[in-house]
Amino acid sequence: MSRNSERPDRAGARRGLLALALATSLTTPAMAQQPTLAAIEALLPEFEKQVARGMQDFSVPGLAVGIVHDDKLIYSKGFGVREVGKAEPVTPETIFQIGSTTKAFFATTLAQAVDAGRLKWSDHVSDFVPAFQLSDPFVSRDFRILDIAAQRSGLTPYVNDGLAFLGFDKETLFRSMRAAPQIGIFRSDFRYLNIPHLAGGEIVAKVNGAPSWFDSAKASLLDPLGMTATSGTADAIAQAPNHATGHRPDDKPVAIPFHAAFPYALGPAGALNSNIPDMAKWLRLQLGRGHFGEKVIVSEENLDVTWTPRVAVNERMSYAVGWLAMATPRGRAIWHNGGTSGFGAHAGFLPDARTGIVILSNIGSPALADALALWFYDRVLGNPAVDNIALASAAAKKHREQERQEQTAFVVGPPPANAAAFAATYASPILGDGVVSLVDGKLQLRLERTDLTMLLEANRDDPNLFQARLAPSGGYAPIVAIVGDTPFVQMRFERDMAGRITQLRWINPELPHSFSRQADQ
Repeated sequence: MSRNSERPDRAGARRGLLALALATSLTTPAMAQQPTLAAIEALLPEFEKQVARGMQDFSVPGLAVGIVHDDKLIYSKGFGVREVGKAEPVTPETIFQIGSTTKAFFATTLAQAVDAGRLKWSDHVSDFVPAFQLSDPFVSRDFRILDIAAQRSGLTPYVNDGLAFLGFDKETLFRSMRAAPQIGIFRSDFRYLNIPHLAGGEIVAKVNGAPSWFDSAKASLLDPLGMTATSGTADAIAQAPNHATGHRPDDKPVAIPFHAAFPYALGPAGALNSNIPDMAKWLRLQLGRGHFGEKVIVSEENLDVTWTPRVAVNERMSYAVGWLAMATPRGRAIWHNGGTSGFGAHAGFLPDARTGIVILSNIGSPALADALALWFYDRVLGNPAVDNIALASAAAKKHREQERQEQTAFVVGPPPANAAAFAATYASPILGDGVVSLVDGKLQLRLERTDLTMLLEANRDDPNLFQARLAPSGGYAPIVAIVGDTPFVQMRFERDMAGRITQLRWINPELPHSFSRQADQ
């Protein structure tokens, strides 16, 4: 869910979220396998070699793995350290952010509400959260409970997630969806979003009479499963005695702070913190088809709704409801990854093989976690062997090169000679006023509503094109540490036929916002 991993998954998963899976999954009809405990244990020495290799290739400081088979946690182990440069080791009990693997928890709380008769999958979202409106009136009205978690809105992927970094509240995030263009076909095109889950969380809390989605999920799901180490805030993970520190991928891993803005502001899209023992209980619930011990936590009928493919990612994979459904030559896999700014996670299971795996890491990308999990699925099912680490490493290298090319395509030049002409107040109907001013010969934009300043850098070849970096002032130093010293958004000043500046437009697809210039006072 991060700006540098799942883009502003930015809520959990990156733009290349599915690249490795798409390269290695096949469409052959599933053929159920029944692996033995001995067969799985025989895989572990080679699996641990893959872990060591992957941690080196991806510069991962620490990682924890849990494997569930036949309703038992049969393997749990920590690797590496909780924070780069420090000695404290990762253990199975170490707490990590789990990013967008939270989405499956959200989907299950929806299923529980349907079980209780408090919701129907076909209920309209706007009937419960009137503030949740989209740009297309038909889609806005017809958007259903199931659509929230099925990722088939047709909107720009990750749209407006970055507003959480800029300090905007939940109500603004809701309103921002009205500015998101409908670029795909509703219910036909896969488009990965985070903000609709906030509306879904409001709905679950409302129908269950709970203060928040997390409170509701704790009462109906986490507590019955005994997931006592799982939490949903930045303070909770920071205060846990045994927690991992997140790391931003760079030339080498950079430790970053916890902050309420991300992923926690996106709630059921990616806000949970957990560890291996707790996540093993979660996988046992899934493999138990809604049963946990003697308890029925969710009906098999409505749990099956969350596993059922809803929209094709491509011919090899579909998004279900909070899960990805993947076909392999010898069986299906149900999984989801999670990437926050500092953590990468994978949780998944083989429903016909009674086996699941969770991998938690303290690097801001799920690439290694995905590669290890896919390696595991293939070996358990007896699929053709694939070098998943090599594929993932190549995909990550390609992604980094694309990012470098994007960054170098914008050549910074000196401030325009008429820089003072850009100074004015610009108003957005969604984000409020932005004040552009000239300070020490350089332009900056201040968002009045959140007291955030962006430093504007002019393009060498286009006098109206700028890129903006977040300034570490006004309490935003932790946010800058999280996202890094990279441009956050590009923007263009628009002019009328007479050459007068009339508008400021952000041109990143994920932040489609315009500000109209106000009359000079």
